[in-house]
Amino acid sequence: MNHLKTFILLAAMTALFAGVGYLIGGATGMAIALLFAGGMNLFSYWNADKIVLKMYRAQPVDEQHPNAVVRNYVADVRQMARDAGLPQPQVAIIPNDQPNAFATGRNPENAAVCATTGLLDMLTREEVRGVMAHELAHVKNRDTLIMTVTATIAGAIAALANFALFFGGNDRERPGGIIGTIALMLLAPMAAGLVQMAISRGREYEADRVGAEIAGDPQALASALQKIDAYARRITNQTAERNPASGQMFIINPLAGRGADNLFSTHPATGNRVRALMELGAKMGMQSRARTPDLTQPRPAASFTTTGVPTTPNEPRGPWG
Repeated sequence: MNHLKTFILLAAMTALFAGVGYLIGGATGMAIALLFAGGMNLFSYWNADKIVLKMYRAQPVDEQHPNAVVRNYVADVRQMARDAGLPQPQVAIIPNDQPNAFATGRNPENAAVCATTGLLDMLTREEVRGVMAHELAHVKNRDTLIMTVTATIAGAIAALANFALFFGGNDRERPGGIIGTIALMLLAPMAAGLVQMAISRGREYEADRVGAEIAGDPQALASALQKIDAYARRITNQTAERNPASGQMFIINPLAGRGADNLFSTHPATGNRVRALMELGAKMGMQSRARTPDLTQPRPAASFTTTGVPTTPNEPRGPWG
């Protein structure tokens, strides 16, 4: 089913490329756009994950890292991947204060999971395990290909539309005239809408369910989602703001602090996700632990420098050692 969805998505994206090309340069422009779209699709399949990792300045880490928090993070991801029967993914951290995480890669054999430094600072070890189990569920469900490709191609469509407006917006002789110009102005939100349709909310619910099973603790993920959602509204992710098409890759919308970005939300309401996880925990005989974060308290002190290179904490932090 995911392969079919990927094909449909790429076909729709290709059609948009062709339409923009026609409005810019007629039949010749459409042919050039089609060739460009075909090359972009092929390039995205093999390289989109590398582009996203580089975009967010993701830094690979392993069990030899000097920071105990990072060592535990890596060890937990690797242990859960083994338990889930998955190949070992690349494990990375992203130097960003906003707590968040995502997975990328065209298949489980070429997957990477990433957590921000903010996530590792603000969540307990059990909560981080729950979040990363959710990301491993995306890998297991083979969601990462469509998530990565859509982020790359939707961004390219928006860039092409902006290019057309900048260089051809005042040319009334080109195909489409002023109507074409207005149509081009709508292409960027249309691209965002396509991403929304491609990345169904049901996929997030399923990743929550499978992730809770991998970690063995639905309530840890529920608690983590509440914290991430609360702090994501207060801490800006500048890279995501500059590349909004990549926002659908994260466990919680990194653009949640800006109301306009929610018009094309790709994530279910956090409250609904928490309720589903709490119900799953109750079926497993677990006592309720999730609670609304108290945002009147100061944020946890960061154990990462502003350069994004972690330093060893001066004092232990509970289960993190």
